[in-house]
Amino acid sequence: MQDTGILFILFRLVDAIVQLFMVVLIVYVVISWLYAFDIVGRGNQFIRSTWEFCRRITDPVLRPLRRLIPPIAGVDLSVLVLILGIQLLLLPLWWWLYGVLVGAR
Repeated sequence: MQDTGILFILFRLVDAIVQLFMVVLIVYVVISWLYAFDIVGRGNQFIRSTWEFCRRITDPVLRPLRRLIPPIAGVDLSVLVLILGIQLLLLPLWWWLYGVLVGAR
């Protein structure tokens, strides 16, 4: 029973990190749209530093996807594919964890 509690805590920690990464992805996309539609100028230091932080975090993961998925009408779909992929990977893991926790009782 003790092992399942540690497993649950570990999964929650990994899930929290993945959710934070997805928030960074969404912030990255929103800022890139703000730049693309000239809503925010590139001279805004706060937005530029936030975008640079998000770019440095997400680009190592997005770069291989961008090679496989070309932009469609100038829209980068690699972020959408990555978010969907993460969700499709996490869902079976949570089902498995639920089965382990219920089976341990």
